[in-house]
Amino acid sequence: MTKDRFDIHQHITDQIVTAIEHGAGEFRLPWHRSAGNIMRPVNVASKKAYQGVNILALWAESELRGLGSGLWGTYRQWTEAGAQVRKGEKAAYVVFYKEYEIAADDADGDIETRLFARATPVFAAEQVDGYALPMAPVPADSVAVIDTAEAIVAATGAVIGFGGERAYYRPSTDSIQLPTREAFIGTATSSPTEAFYSTLLHELTHWTAPKQRCDRELGKRFGDAAYAMEELVAELGAAFLCADLGITTVPRVDHAQYLASWLGVLKADKKAIFTAASKASEAVRFLTEPGGA
Repeated sequence: MTKDRFDIHQHITDQIVTAIEHGAGEFRLPWHRSAGNIMRPVNVASKKAYQGVNILALWAESELRGLGSGLWGTYRQWTEAGAQVRKGEKAAYVVFYKEYEIAADDADGDIETRLFARATPVFAAEQVDGYALPMAPVPADSVAVIDTAEAIVAATGAVIGFGGERAYYRPSTDSIQLPTREAFIGTATSSPTEAFYSTLLHELTHWTAPKQRCDRELGKRFGDAAYAMEELVAELGAAFLCADLGITTVPRVDHAQYLASWLGVLKADKKAIFTAASKASEAVRFLTEPGGA
């Protein structure tokens, strides 16, 4: 008999589905936190942020375990940092892809390049002894201007209107509409600044969808899989941007409407969350890097 192989795609999808369901009926994703700001998960050794689906996997683990540092590393990396993983601590998993060259299945002796996923166990800073965490910043009481975020938005050239009680991207006019800044009063789990910028960046991620930008397909009907996936991409894009800018994303009032569709997509296809995370990362690169995605 063949020994069952560890399926990292299924493992991470299960993590995220569990995190979504964790609120016992209240819609909540890992980046919707009640305890201060979050950041994109960072590796303790390289000091670099994790990418793609690894961000989601570690946010999901943080939500389920009540972790908030965003700092992760392998057992060896923590040892090299002068810390010690506590006995009995359970590892989270991140995935890395490595290229391998293999002989093609033909008579010409061609060589094919294939990607193989490798799961790596990591531990959070809260799971080790001998490492001091920095103090978290205190949220502001009103919408503050974040220059780095404003610069990103301005550089896109996106048409953004203010007023009304809804936030949306309208493909027919290729424009974004938001309530005024003053309308963002925050919630029990977010400051007004977090509420404003997370909403703006969610809609700006939608703005990257058309063919002349990132060429993503938008769903034509509420509730279909394409619509649910695009909403997930937009939320992940906003979450990635907010994390990079030091902003915590905020629960949006319409999230509950999409919960069933999102869970359906994730449970039906174990690679769906990888696709959404990849598309969100493409959108972030389009918005923040010269030359875009």
